[in-house]
Amino acid sequence: MPLVTDITLKEGSEPEWDAVMRERLETARQQPGFVRGQLLIPLADLNKRVIIGTWDTRAAWEAWHEDATFVETRKRLEGLEAQPGEQWWHEVILDVQP
Repeated sequence: MPLVTDITLKEGSEPEWDAVMRERLETARQQPGFVRGQLLIPLADLNKRVIIGTWDTRAAWEAWHEDATFVETRKRLEGLEAQPGEQWWHEVILDVQP
């Protein structure tokens, strides 16, 4: 189950936000149900970020939100974001890999 999150960062907070998100994604790797995570920067808008997190189930993603590192990084990230992110869940209908 992929979840796409679109976030706008406060000007100048990008390096710190990226570092905290790297820490969070490293922790996610250890969580049951985590499949993969991507952090993207739109070339036309360098203070935006797009996160694509893929989980086996939505329940696994929700359980991760109870993790102490997730809670701690959430507080740190909120102070660096210009506004709350928007999220969209997706259902995979095709996954083509090499």
